[in-house]
Amino acid sequence: MSANRLSLQPPLAAGFARLGFGPLPLERLKSRYGNAAQGSRYVEIDGFNVHYRDEGSRDKPALVLIHGVVASLHTWDGWVQAFAPHYRIIRFDVPGFGLTGPARDGVYSVERMMHVFGQLLDYLQVDKAHVAGNSLGGYIAWNFALTQPQRVGKLVLIDPAGYPMHKVPWMIAAAALPGATVAMPMWMPRALIAQGIKEVYGEPGRIKPGVVDRYYDLSRRPGNRRGMMDIFRVLLKVNKEELHTTPERVALIKVPTLLMWGDRDRWISPRHVPLWQRDLPGIQVKVYPGVGHIPMEEIPEQSAADAMKFLLG
Repeated sequence: MSANRLSLQPPLAAGFARLGFGPLPLERLKSRYGNAAQGSRYVEIDGFNVHYRDEGSRDKPALVLIHGVVASLHTWDGWVQAFAPHYRIIRFDVPGFGLTGPARDGVYSVERMMHVFGQLLDYLQVDKAHVAGNSLGGYIAWNFALTQPQRVGKLVLIDPAGYPMHKVPWMIAAAALPGATVAMPMWMPRALIAQGIKEVYGEPGRIKPGVVDRYYDLSRRPGNRRGMMDIFRVLLKVNKEELHTTPERVALIKVPTLLMWGDRDRWISPRHVPLWQRDLPGIQVKVYPGVGHIPMEEIPEQSAADAMKFLLG
């Protein structure tokens, strides 16, 4: 096991860990990925112990960053340095992922995730913020802007979920297989996570050292793997329902919106871009050649600069 990865003791447990069996101790994960020195804080909201960071300039406008499936607030690390002088940056681990972890009652819905988001803003005394979201985080962001438009300044949507995915990513589709909610929480090898990360990057050579370890370790937070399977099943249901509702709902978005997309996105097709342009006239669009599903992590400097230009414009 590499020095960058968390280990379990005794040796037998470490051997099972290398094979992908079992969770990692929560306190060790918090020590490595969510300690106070890194700016991490926790707050109880709706049955979740939400992991969040509140950074940047407190006297500046608020900018909230919402990550996608299997990820964590760390996916935005590359944006923080660029935005910190100009914004109060709030990012959090979406329920079911990262150090926030699973629902104690096992119940998930997009509405509940938006509620947690809204309650976090209330707790931090933020009345209005710009919101940037990727993938599932993008879906949460634009739906929050529909339900509470008075709380959103501008939207930055990065490869967002919304329109039906005709080819559902294999990791999400696997949740529908018989026994998946039992087998995958018990055993999910590192190679499986590594393959998923390679798929969301347009160019795997851009994956920085430690990134695969971070995704893998956090997937093994106690309860996260079962939570992932439950959330994936919710997303599969939402994907079917969106077929008839997304166009009319997108057309109701009233806040200025920037759409960013990697043209090598294998999870949510860039063919969705014209659909957004059709249903939300005036939307600004930035497409990145050779980039995958998570531009803010794959090309943080360029994507941050483009988002900054939009937000300050």
